[in-house]
Amino acid sequence: MKPVRFKLTQTNIALETPSYITTHPGLEQYAEAHTTPESILLRKLNRETHIKLRMPNMLSGHLQGAFLQMISQLLKPFCILEIGTFTGYSAICLAKGLQPGGILHTIDNNPEMEDFAMPYIREAGMEKSICIHIGEALEIVKGIEGSFDLVFIDADKDNYINYYDLVINKVPQGGLIIADNALWYGKVLDPNALTDKETAGIVAFNEYVMNDTRVENVLLPLRDGLMMMRKL
Repeated sequence: MKPVRFKLTQTNIALETPSYITTHPGLEQYAEAHTTPESILLRKLNRETHIKLRMPNMLSGHLQGAFLQMISQLLKPFCILEIGTFTGYSAICLAKGLQPGGILHTIDNNPEMEDFAMPYIREAGMEKSICIHIGEALEIVKGIEGSFDLVFIDADKDNYINYYDLVINKVPQGGLIIADNALWYGKVLDPNALTDKETAGIVAFNEYVMNDTRVENVLLPLRDGLMMMRKL
């Protein structure tokens, strides 16, 4: 079989400034072109998010969504916790790896997100396996019984350490925690950006994880950076 060739031209390289400095727009397009395509449902959700919401870049999107789905399918979790629902794209991807009878708890403090996400969750046939909680995650997580085999954190960056401390003892040995935006638009390299509480929160979180002997971790330069931690 001949290798697939992808020629970078002006027509397939995004002309606008890329959202994430970690990925050249042409290489991101190449990666997406060589990743299993989005389902029709996810493509529709992706499109509606970009049409109707002011900050559609908060969506995980095709490449990151496919990565999260594959991680979940490899781990085969029974219970997943997601902090930061947005429009439900990542929840649907993560839930595809659940064991039969498993549950994904997803939390958002914006009640409008439930109205946006639920039609897609129902269309995906996941209304019994995805439970949306509306409110403050720091309080809601305390009321969810049991352990979390997989945790995905994608919410207010200045609270990342608080979220991590809240869930780490509820994650069993071998369980995973994944935190999004660990490179925060490249601002982690800019000392002048530390006056921004969200940048400071991400930098502090990354250092906190590096010094936590309860986990082993890898920071992936995928999209805006994914910090992946495995509980020891």
